Amino acid sequence: MNMAKLLDMTVGVLSACTIIMESYDVFLIGNFVALKAFKNEFGVAVEGEVDKVIVTGWQSALQVSGQLGALIGVFLAGPLTSRIGYRWATITGLMLLNVFIFVFYFGNSLPVIFVAQLLEGLPWGIFIANAPAYCSEIVPIQLRAPATQMLQMFWAIGSIIVGAVTYVYNPVESASAYRIPIALQWMFPTPLAILIFFAPESPWWLVRKGKLEQAANSVERLGRKSRMNAPESVAMMRRVIELEKTEKKPNHIELFKGTDLRRTLIVCGVYAAQNLTGNLIANQAVYFFQQAGVGDNLAFALGLITSALQMIFVMLSWILTTYFGRRSIYLWGSAANCALLFALGIAASVGDPKAYAASMAQASLGLIVSVLFTLGPAPASWVVIGETSAIRLRPLTTGMGRATYYIVEIPCIFLASYMLNPTGGNLGGKCGYVWGGTALFCLVVAWWGLPEMKGRSYREIDIMFRRRLPARQWKKTVIDVNDDE
Repeated sequence: MNMAKLLDMTVGVLSACTIIMESYDVFLIGNFVALKAFKNEFGVAVEGEVDKVIVTGWQSALQVSGQLGALIGVFLAGPLTSRIGYRWATITGLMLLNVFIFVFYFGNSLPVIFVAQLLEGLPWGIFIANAPAYCSEIVPIQLRAPATQMLQMFWAIGSIIVGAVTYVYNPVESASAYRIPIALQWMFPTPLAILIFFAPESPWWLVRKGKLEQAANSVERLGRKSRMNAPESVAMMRRVIELEKTEKKPNHIELFKGTDLRRTLIVCGVYAAQNLTGNLIANQAVYFFQQAGVGDNLAFALGLITSALQMIFVMLSWILTTYFGRRSIYLWGSAANCALLFALGIAASVGDPKAYAASMAQASLGLIVSVLFTLGPAPASWVVIGETSAIRLRPLTTGMGRATYYIVEIPCIFLASYMLNPTGGNLGGKCGYVWGGTALFCLVVAWWGLPEMKGRSYREIDIMFRRRLPARQWKKTVIDVNDDE
């Protein structure tokens, strides 16, 4: 990899680092409901349980609150980014997050923690909407897949940090067991804001705004081969944007018109499927292991192992995307996850589900499902999301897609909490039947509607959407260099 490409990747990685913060807090709340000190402070006594339990309603509410805030945030992200650019929208979110962490840290009741998570979710929505779009716009075609897949790796890094911190503090019975992990959130926003301030703006955004000289400077800063190529790169961007040109300012209504409707449905469908193919088992891994019958210390250790393996498997996915298409990786990965989820349900249904052998079988399958998700469907999803939307509508499309993610995730969190909680369904590994069924549905829809965009320029992708080609014909379609329809 030459220095120019390395610089492109470095800038993309910098933006993707914001995902660590959402990941950290999502997994933090998921681990808090399994943390002894947190349960003893905010839980209730339940017959047959040694420790107190966070009741099902509050367990779901705490995990939903951040997603509700993020749902609002993604709708703010599109118009905000279209107006002030990716850099300043991200810096604004980082500074707001610094303030909202104070509310979380000093919260002394479940309602206050709920509000704190809701507020923190607002900047999360900006980060998660902007990161895949920014990454896909600043890196060359060859690096587009690994750059956007970095988002999933940073999600895993956030969970690793949480897993390590909560594993250390699990034996501690004082309030510091959960106060210190909350305070550690302050590690991220200010250093990232400083670094992003010095990063270049997306040249595509600058061209959309008519700032052609600044766009050329941004191309040069991103390390293209020579200064002479900067005007040519800007001219190519103008050519692509001309294909989408309209007198109107970008708005959400356009997402559901003409060929943009198909693009929006693909992005929204891929985002929604992340919650329906076993991902929520990974988000509540420690609690899942506990409800499968594994001891507390081993459950936290398995949660940490799961997060570490996820990061390794995301890196392995870079190799897959080098040799295989996004569609192939997504479909085969989803099929494997679907089979494993049904196997999890069967393991919980045979014999005594609390017996040692059955508990370890459920825990092992839960771990495998969580890890394999990061080898196939998850990283492929980020690549598809970054490539599918039209350049002009990209901030709005990624925001709408992430909003769909939260809209689907919120009821799924309530369902997942109910299925696992002793005060709810208490299903343990039998939840695999439910998630296996939803994963099968997502697999069928993806086979029918997900096109292959590996190696395609944004001009080629625009043309193929305009030709309304069926998803299964994209791979064998050839686009002439002079085609401009």
